[in-house]
Amino acid sequence: MQNPPPGPPPGGQPPNYPPPGGQQPGGYPPPGGQQPYAQSSGGIDKKTGAILSYLLWWITGIIFLFVGRNDPDVKFHAAQSTIFFGSISIIGFVLREIAAFTGGLGLILGFISFVIWLFGVVIWIICLVRASGGNGARFEIPLVGGVITLYAEQLANAVS
Repeated sequence: MQNPPPGPPPGGQPPNYPPPGGQQPGGYPPPGGQQPYAQSSGGIDKKTGAILSYLLWWITGIIFLFVGRNDPDVKFHAAQSTIFFGSISIIGFVLREIAAFTGGLGLILGFISFVIWLFGVVIWIICLVRASGGNGARFEIPLVGGVITLYAEQLANAVS
């Protein structure tokens, strides 16, 4: 048996391949192509922006207030991180400084400062897990979210 000659089939047009629009037959993406994540207009996807907003407490919160300023959800996470973890850091610093200059009261204040820091670490882990599992969706911080959310919204709306 002989192989057919190269070229279009006799009496017909060659098949239109690839189809218009670069789409594969059956609606599949092109080879090697992947479906993109939901991206914010700032070039970073919401899930990554939310996780990174909490990663280094208030430091990355401040950074992502400006990096994610085009995405309201990333901006909210950044503002929430800045306000909550900034407050934890300031309260802990003040208590440690007061504790350094007082006698017996210093031991109690040092312990309170440690408990507040420990609370911050637990909330930090919760925030990282919820930001990772929620694909960047907003959430309130447990126990203090009612207070923090109001200020986070105001801060996020103030940054443009």
